[in-house]
Amino acid sequence: MGEDCPVFENLFEFCQIYAGGTIDAARRLNNQISDIAINWAGGLHHAKKCEASGFCYINDLVLGILELLKYHARVLYIDIDVHHGDGVEEAFYFTDRVMTVSFHKYGDMFFPGTGDVKEVGEKEGKYYAINVPLKDGIDDASFTRLFKTIVSKVVETYQPGAIVLQCGADSLAGDRLGCFNLSIDGHAQCVRIVKKFNLPLLVTGGGGYTKENVARCWAVETGVLLDTELPNEIPDNDYIKYFSPDFSLKINTVNMENLNSKTYLSTIKMQVLESLRAIQHAPSVQMHEVPPDFYIPDIDEDELNPDERMDQHTQDKQIQRDEEYYDGDNDNDHEMEEAG
Repeated sequence: MGEDCPVFENLFEFCQIYAGGTIDAARRLNNQISDIAINWAGGLHHAKKCEASGFCYINDLVLGILELLKYHARVLYIDIDVHHGDGVEEAFYFTDRVMTVSFHKYGDMFFPGTGDVKEVGEKEGKYYAINVPLKDGIDDASFTRLFKTIVSKVVETYQPGAIVLQCGADSLAGDRLGCFNLSIDGHAQCVRIVKKFNLPLLVTGGGGYTKENVARCWAVETGVLLDTELPNEIPDNDYIKYFSPDFSLKINTVNMENLNSKTYLSTIKMQVLESLRAIQHAPSVQMHEVPPDFYIPDIDEDELNPDERMDQHTQDKQIQRDEEYYDGDNDNDHEMEEAG
C-alpha cells in the first residue's frame, strides 16, 4: 500500500462493512427485494486486485458487479467521480459483460493518470470501456448535457440488465481535491437521468473531500432516488455547526473558467458515439447455473421503523451459520441420531 492508503486501526472491519454493503445491495437487487439499493459508504473505485490505491483498499464496486453478473447477462457501470474509475475499468477491460463509463478530469498529471478517450477495452471487451476525459471548470449545463447524450446512447445500445452508479462528490464545486464546477443540483441531475431508465440500480458514494458538501450532496440524491423533494433549510442536528453560516442544503458554484470548449466537448462526444457504433448489438451470453446466494434475513423490512437502528443482538439472531440447518444428506444432526 502506498502513502495514499494508510493503515489504521480496524482497517479490515472497515473494508468488511463498506464492501459487504455493496455486495448485499447487489444481492437485494438480484432477489428483487429492492429495485434501488444505496451504499454511500461504498464506491472505492481505485483499488485493484492486488493493490490498494487512492484511499481505496477493496474495490467493492467490482465485487458488487460480480454479484449482479450471477443474474444479469450485462451490467453497466457509470462513474461521475472527478477521478477516473480505473480499478473497475481494469477489472472488466477484457469482457463485454460489463460496460464501464467514466466521466472524469484527465490531464495535467491528475490522479490516477488514466482514462483517455482512446482507452476503449481490449479483446472481447473492445469498445466496452467508455472514457469521457474532461478539463477543469466544467459546469452543470455542459456536464449534464454530455452525460445525458452519452448515457442514453449507451443504454440504448448495450441494453444492460442492471446499472451501478458511482456518485463521487469530489466533482462538486469547491472540493478540496477536485477541479470541476458542478452544483449539487447538477450532480443530482445525473442520478435523476439514470433512475429514469427504470432498471435495477445500485448507487454508491465515492470521493469527496469537503465533507459538509458530500453530506449535502448524498442527502439530496437520496431524496431524488426516493422521489422526495427536501427543503433547502437543514434541520437542527448534532452536526449542524458544519453547515454554517447559512445552514442550507444547496451550494453555489464558484467563479472559475470552464476550460471545456463546445468544440472540445463535441469532439469527445463524437469519439464516444463512434466507439458505440462499433458495437453491432447487445452481446448475448450463455447463462449457467447460478451459484447460491448467502443467507438473506427472513424479515419484512417495510415493518421496521426506519428511524431506529437495529441493535447488535437482533442482528446476531439473523446470522445463519454455514454448518447448520441442512436438510437431507447434509443433515449432520440426523447422522448423529442414527449413530446413537
